[in-house]
Amino acid sequence: MSIPPHDNLEIIARWYHEVLLEPGQVIELRAWGVKRGKYKPHVEAGFFGYEHVGEFVKAAADLTDISEGVYWTLNPVHPDLLARCCNRVEWPEKDSQTSDKDILRRRWLLIDADPVRKAKISSTDAEKEAAQKLILDVREHLRGRRWPEPVLADSGNGYHLLYRIDLPADDGGTVKRLLNALGDRFDTAAVQIDRSVFNPSRVCKLYGTLARKGDSTKERPHRRARVLEVPSS
Repeated sequence: MSIPPHDNLEIIARWYHEVLLEPGQVIELRAWGVKRGKYKPHVEAGFFGYEHVGEFVKAAADLTDISEGVYWTLNPVHPDLLARCCNRVEWPEKDSQTSDKDILRRRWLLIDADPVRKAKISSTDAEKEAAQKLILDVREHLRGRRWPEPVLADSGNGYHLLYRIDLPADDGGTVKRLLNALGDRFDTAAVQIDRSVFNPSRVCKLYGTLARKGDSTKERPHRRARVLEVPSS
């Protein structure tokens, strides 16, 4: 499938429909560090059904210029959660966001290579280039072990591999052990595999939105997350 332009909402929505989601799936959209009017930075979130991915992508586009980052739940959420905030976003109530017990199954394995840097700032071009090299080395390593081809994505400050899987939400620690093993093998002083993304309710940068940590400077600019490569089948 062709790669969606990062600024075409209709095509991005269709791509989510056809590649990242499955019929009937419910997802949570979550934006951190939202600066809206006179209010202090806060979280805004909501749940969207598969048939409403267009609204999901539009809500993300509306939030991306006023938030630190916009994210989505990689794995299918229990459909009852749609009733918490149905096909829209708002300031979430306490304990109203997706937890591990709300995930039906693990549908995606996320491998996230992120440059080592100070918190709350974007990466430099050189730091990003180092992250790209590491994530491609990981992909080649897994190819050598006959893993299927993943989705390759730019997270804005680093790089993602997304592998299609089918595991129970409680996987007995399989994903955690894998990320630790990859980190032990590939981590450098400059780039590390994020070992914390093993939990089933993990959120992932929403492709097509901006990574806006700190101020955008010449050395450390804000960048848009985007999909780079998609398996042919």
